[in-house]
Amino acid sequence: MAVRDVLVYPHPALKQVAPELATHDEITREERERVASLAQDLLETMRSHPGCVGLAATQLGEMTRMIVVDVTDHRKTTTCHGLLLLLNPIVRSSSGAEVAREGCLSIPQLTANVRRATSIVLEARTPEGEEVQIETEGFEARCLLHEIDHLDGILFLDRVDSLTSDVFRRKSYR
Repeated sequence: MAVRDVLVYPHPALKQVAPELATHDEITREERERVASLAQDLLETMRSHPGCVGLAATQLGEMTRMIVVDVTDHRKTTTCHGLLLLLNPIVRSSSGAEVAREGCLSIPQLTANVRRATSIVLEARTPEGEEVQIETEGFEARCLLHEIDHLDGILFLDRVDSLTSDVFRRKSYR
């Protein structure tokens, strides 16, 4: 378990689609151990970056459909399911739309206005193999959609309406 380097655009792995993981019962003990280790690395890496609320395995160069999201105590949070470590997340339904500012560890110099659904229902499983369904909205939904996009090789810049009016240099507070 370790804090790992986060890939930065234009690293080619950030534009690749991660394959789905086999079910918990179908994988070997070694693969379960690898998944558990990767889950710890994702969590530790996310927590090592102040203000970071999500990370995808592909951002660590792992072509695995796994994300971590935790919006606990974030000022924009209205709905919170606590720490979410999810494998093979699939959005089953979404509704509403809102434009809001997003940033990403893989594109550290920029933020952008991105339109996303305001309410989602997703299905996934935990690293322990438990099937979960999550209904959420607002900031937590936005964060989950952002991380799921990473698993599909989509960056937040791919979702902006205008590269000239919706993309901004990240402010430095030094």
